[in-house]
Amino acid sequence: TFHRVIAKFMIQGGGMTVQGAEKPAKNSVVNEAKLASEKGLKNVRGSLAMARTSEPHSAKAQFFVNVVDNAFLDYPGRDGWGYCVFGKVVEGMETVDAIKDVKTGAGDKPLKPVVITAAAVEGDKAPAKRKAPRKK
Repeated sequence: TFHRVIAKFMIQGGGMTVQGAEKPAKNSVVNEAKLASEKGLKNVRGSLAMARTSEPHSAKAQFFVNVVDNAFLDYPGRDGWGYCVFGKVVEGMETVDAIKDVKTGAGDKPLKPVVITAAAVEGDKAPAKRKAPRKK
């Protein structure tokens, strides 16, 4: 679900149930914002980045989609680390824009659940279908 929505900032999801409980995640990941920045990945509108606490290496399953350019999140950021960009929306920004405009309550939580029902990695292909053998 997208459990945190701030219209002029980002929409955050992953790692939470529809009821608002955090899903267990075994390990956090190393913050690679510096490497991402060196590769030209920036926190611009439509980019996906890892969400984390104030601890730089605390990212687990949560991510956010930047709905505006957020250069202050790029490496080195305000804390010397920044937020690691790992992808971008390549289709469906109108959906992102619809999510950013939902009504929210306490903690920037949408009043109605916003659930991810499908996602894909660009370039992934479905397994090739086997052709039926020709009859002789």
